[in-house]
Amino acid sequence: MFEDLTSRLDKVFRDLRGVGKISETNIREAMKDIRRVLLEADVNVTVVRDFLAAVEEKALGQDVLKSVSPAQLIIKIVHDELVQVLGEKESRLTSSPQPPTVYMVVGLQGSGKTTFTAKLARYVKTKGKRPLLVAADLQRPAAQEQLQVLGDSIGVPVFRGDTKDPVAVCEAALRHAKKVSLDPVILDTAGRLHVDEELMHELEQVQKLTRPTEILFVADAMTGQDAVNSARAFHDRLQFSGTVLTKMDGDSRGGAAISIRTVTGKPLKFVSVGEKLDALEPFYPDRMAGRILGKGDIVSFVEKAQSVVDEDKAAKLEAKLRKAEFTLSDFLDQLQQIKKMGSLQSLLGMIPGVGAQLKNVQVDERQFKHMEALILSMTPQERERPQILNARRRKRIASGAGRSVQDVNRLIQQYDQMVTMMKQLRKAGPGQMKRIFGGLQ
Repeated sequence: MFEDLTSRLDKVFRDLRGVGKISETNIREAMKDIRRVLLEADVNVTVVRDFLAAVEEKALGQDVLKSVSPAQLIIKIVHDELVQVLGEKESRLTSSPQPPTVYMVVGLQGSGKTTFTAKLARYVKTKGKRPLLVAADLQRPAAQEQLQVLGDSIGVPVFRGDTKDPVAVCEAALRHAKKVSLDPVILDTAGRLHVDEELMHELEQVQKLTRPTEILFVADAMTGQDAVNSARAFHDRLQFSGTVLTKMDGDSRGGAAISIRTVTGKPLKFVSVGEKLDALEPFYPDRMAGRILGKGDIVSFVEKAQSVVDEDKAAKLEAKLRKAEFTLSDFLDQLQQIKKMGSLQSLLGMIPGVGAQLKNVQVDERQFKHMEALILSMTPQERERPQILNARRRKRIASGAGRSVQDVNRLIQQYDQMVTMMKQLRKAGPGQMKRIFGGLQ
């Protein structure tokens, strides 16, 4: 995310690195360049003006240490101001003291609203909740069916009314949730291609009846300033409590993320970073500022690793490594755990310094599927003892996986390289391997 914005800002900072001493002139030159970059990223004009005024004021008032370069100083100030603009700290979902908690999800048609409601349901379910999805979008054809399919895929019940009145559907859903002790209730409301009076009146009626704990506005990050304008319109009528930015894994210029909180005065709650239902992240202003400035987000990377790693498996793997018993079955298990962490391109972008290097590089994640298919095409004996893989066996494995013999040879070569590395790691101190394969604990 933000690859274009990040690379453009990085160029501004690279130009500053050649400056030996900070001065009012080079600060103002840098501000001019940053202004152009932010406007091209579709950041709101008022937000840009206030942001740069704050950065310039702080930069001109700094006593610069000899050990700090002008570029380092400006990056630090820009980072701190970005955190302020984005919200300073994480804004978590609130719960009602009297269940069920109601989360009302609103937004324009095509913003990813229905998919987000399912992602939110999955997210709260992982926190030990028993959510209920409510199909209250009776305008868009097949919206109820879409939500039903998504709910079934994550094991979350979906309430569908037998009336064309969305207010009545929500009322019935709340009664049902109380009866069977489901909490929270997540309302997938109707959207339109643009804001109109009919839509707003309907949403106000749902709000009045359900009295939601939170109203979450879903904005398509790829629409830039248009997302900010629609957010303002929704907020004027509904006073929503937070914003969700979807499609952050696409060609997002960053304008919506940087502008929307300042324009509405309400925090960003979540960002959707992929199509899969687990591709939802709480919004952390400091981490997002780090990503925008190309500093990565190693904390989120570690959290993702910890969320998917099985500690028992990690301990068993450590024991195997110490005995040099790492097999293709173990290799397959590691591949599957990496897949659970999400898009490889997204993960690499979290590592400081890597995101900018990958700007024009397409990571072919199909290779993981190909390797997985090849290993699954092997017999248990072949996975445990790959040294028995002769030409005949390799041809059979390639045919079974729909790949070539060269692909099998490449997989075995990669496996051999990993085994060599594991033998070197055997010399590591106690617990070192567990830290590596146990989610960087």
